[in-house]
Amino acid sequence: MSSDNGLPDSEIGYRGATACVAAGITYRQLDYWARTGLVSPSVQSATGSGSQRLYGFRDILVLKIVKRLLDTGVSLQNIRSAVDHLRDRGVSDLERMTLMSDGASIYECNSPDDIIDLLQGGQGVFGIAINKVWTEVEGSLATLQGERIHDGVVAVDADVASGDELAMRRKAKGA
Repeated sequence: MSSDNGLPDSEIGYRGATACVAAGITYRQLDYWARTGLVSPSVQSATGSGSQRLYGFRDILVLKIVKRLLDTGVSLQNIRSAVDHLRDRGVSDLERMTLMSDGASIYECNSPDDIIDLLQGGQGVFGIAINKVWTEVEGSLATLQGERIHDGVVAVDADVASGDELAMRRKAKGA
């Protein structure tokens, strides 16, 4: 059985510790960002003591982008605005996007012309090509264990990557 987007009803999630490794962040950062709603787990939220948050691929991608922006000195307030903007974008839009920043503001660039216009205006200082971050997260998750969620039940599966969104995207690209 599959969902409206063509993916199986079962979903792949990654525990907090795995998400931290893939995104290059500390568990303390992950916990704070989840509690404050900056990046919430989309696969499964924590429901009390002993329950596990499970993060999807897109969540981990956003975590890694947040980390990169913080490392370059962008304020958490501006990052929150950028994350809200990213949530509204489709996956295919994210793959083509470059985030540029002058250290204070964050700008979305979708073409080389956008980047040149920003640089000519004297604003851009650094850029984050999301497709590059996407590839890094794919590589990290390829070696890490995920968990399959089917009808609300978590099942640890050593071969879970064979049915996840990441594996389907690779198969579709012919990789």
